[in-house]
Amino acid sequence: MKKKEQRRILLLNGPNLNLLGKRNPDVYGKETLSDITKKVSLKAKESDYFIEGWHTNYEGKLIDLIQTAPAKGVKGIILNAGGLTHTSVCLRDAVDFAREQGVPTIEVHISNIHIRETFRHVSLLTGVCIRQVSGMGTKGYLEALRELIVHLELESLNVNNKL
Repeated sequence: MKKKEQRRILLLNGPNLNLLGKRNPDVYGKETLSDITKKVSLKAKESDYFIEGWHTNYEGKLIDLIQTAPAKGVKGIILNAGGLTHTSVCLRDAVDFAREQGVPTIEVHISNIHIRETFRHVSLLTGVCIRQVSGMGTKGYLEALRELIVHLELESLNVNNKL
């Protein structure tokens, strides 16, 4: 089946998320990143969207993927930036650029960052994302997908009504 480029969503996962299922399962659960990507991909397919999943431990790679998303026809981004959420102004700027180009991002966190260590309470990304999903476990990825698709479909209706 040919990938529908015009209906593509990036699923981006940052540092240490490759350790899901092994690292702190009491906090992050037992599902692997591969398990999550498969679930999100199957759910997206139901709405005729294609998920392009990426993991990287490198900030610059995440920034490159986000910066090039608009030119590649990506419709939206689901981003779990891991610890970079709390530290990376550069990543925030890339998400803001994508937003300015019409590619919205939903920030997702498996744990509830607002009740964990104090340094995790502040997200530098929230202000440039359309939503933050936090504390729903790995189901938060499916919630982020649902909310992103609703947003994209409503935006599509708004554009079509203006024509």
